[in-house]
Amino acid sequence: MIPILVFDIETIPDVAGLRALNACPATMSDADVAAAAFQARREKTGSDFLQHHLHRVAAISCVFRDDDGFRVRSLGTLEDQEPKLVQDFFRTIERYTPQLISWNGGGFDLPVLHYRAMVHGVTARRYWEMGDDDREFKWNNYLSRYHTRHMDLMDLLALYTGRANAPLDDLAKLCGFPGKLGVDGSQVWTLFQEGRLKEIRDYCETDVVNTYLVYCRFQLMRGALTRAAYDAEVELVRSSLRQLDGQHWYEYLAAWPLAAQS
Repeated sequence: MIPILVFDIETIPDVAGLRALNACPATMSDADVAAAAFQARREKTGSDFLQHHLHRVAAISCVFRDDDGFRVRSLGTLEDQEPKLVQDFFRTIERYTPQLISWNGGGFDLPVLHYRAMVHGVTARRYWEMGDDDREFKWNNYLSRYHTRHMDLMDLLALYTGRANAPLDDLAKLCGFPGKLGVDGSQVWTLFQEGRLKEIRDYCETDVVNTYLVYCRFQLMRGALTRAAYDAEVELVRSSLRQLDGQHWYEYLAAWPLAAQS
């Protein structure tokens, strides 16, 4: 089978970048630099959500599904800095040329990763292939919205109509999957400042499992999986998670009753 890579990122404000762009005094704390940026953005747009190039990657979590089974993990370690995480992501694509699956990856995750790769000088040759070296990529590459080598499920299910977009948490729960477990993206900056990076990574991992399960349901809907194959895949996910340590997996499985599998 073609390897499948489901991915999700969690971000925090790029405080170093904000300092450089806004000439912030050295005496300003990171929290104050970010707060000023949020306030300026709120005054301009009504939302404090920063532009993509002002985000810094705090975590990248992935589900990897291939002939060897199902795995879920966050890239790097708690000690690794952003350049290592971004390079590891694109290196995985370089090595396996996987099918990328995301929820709003085209609208957020990938643009952020593009900017951060540029900032850090990360090479991502296979990802940016558009047919110059591999003719197959002329007709199906990671970059075109309407190609399938990267499938942004949120965008596709909404038929590329923003007003029809659904939150992953809602759709996962409507399909009988656990959804989010008490943490959402709006809390990530606070958790990071409190030194709770592991909780951020744990939350990101549960989100990619939600995305993979929704992808399996999508494959059932479009006829790419039979009902028996779908049930077997969902059971593989459940049994694989049972083998993992971590409080987030115990909570995830507890929130996922067996009756919800079908």
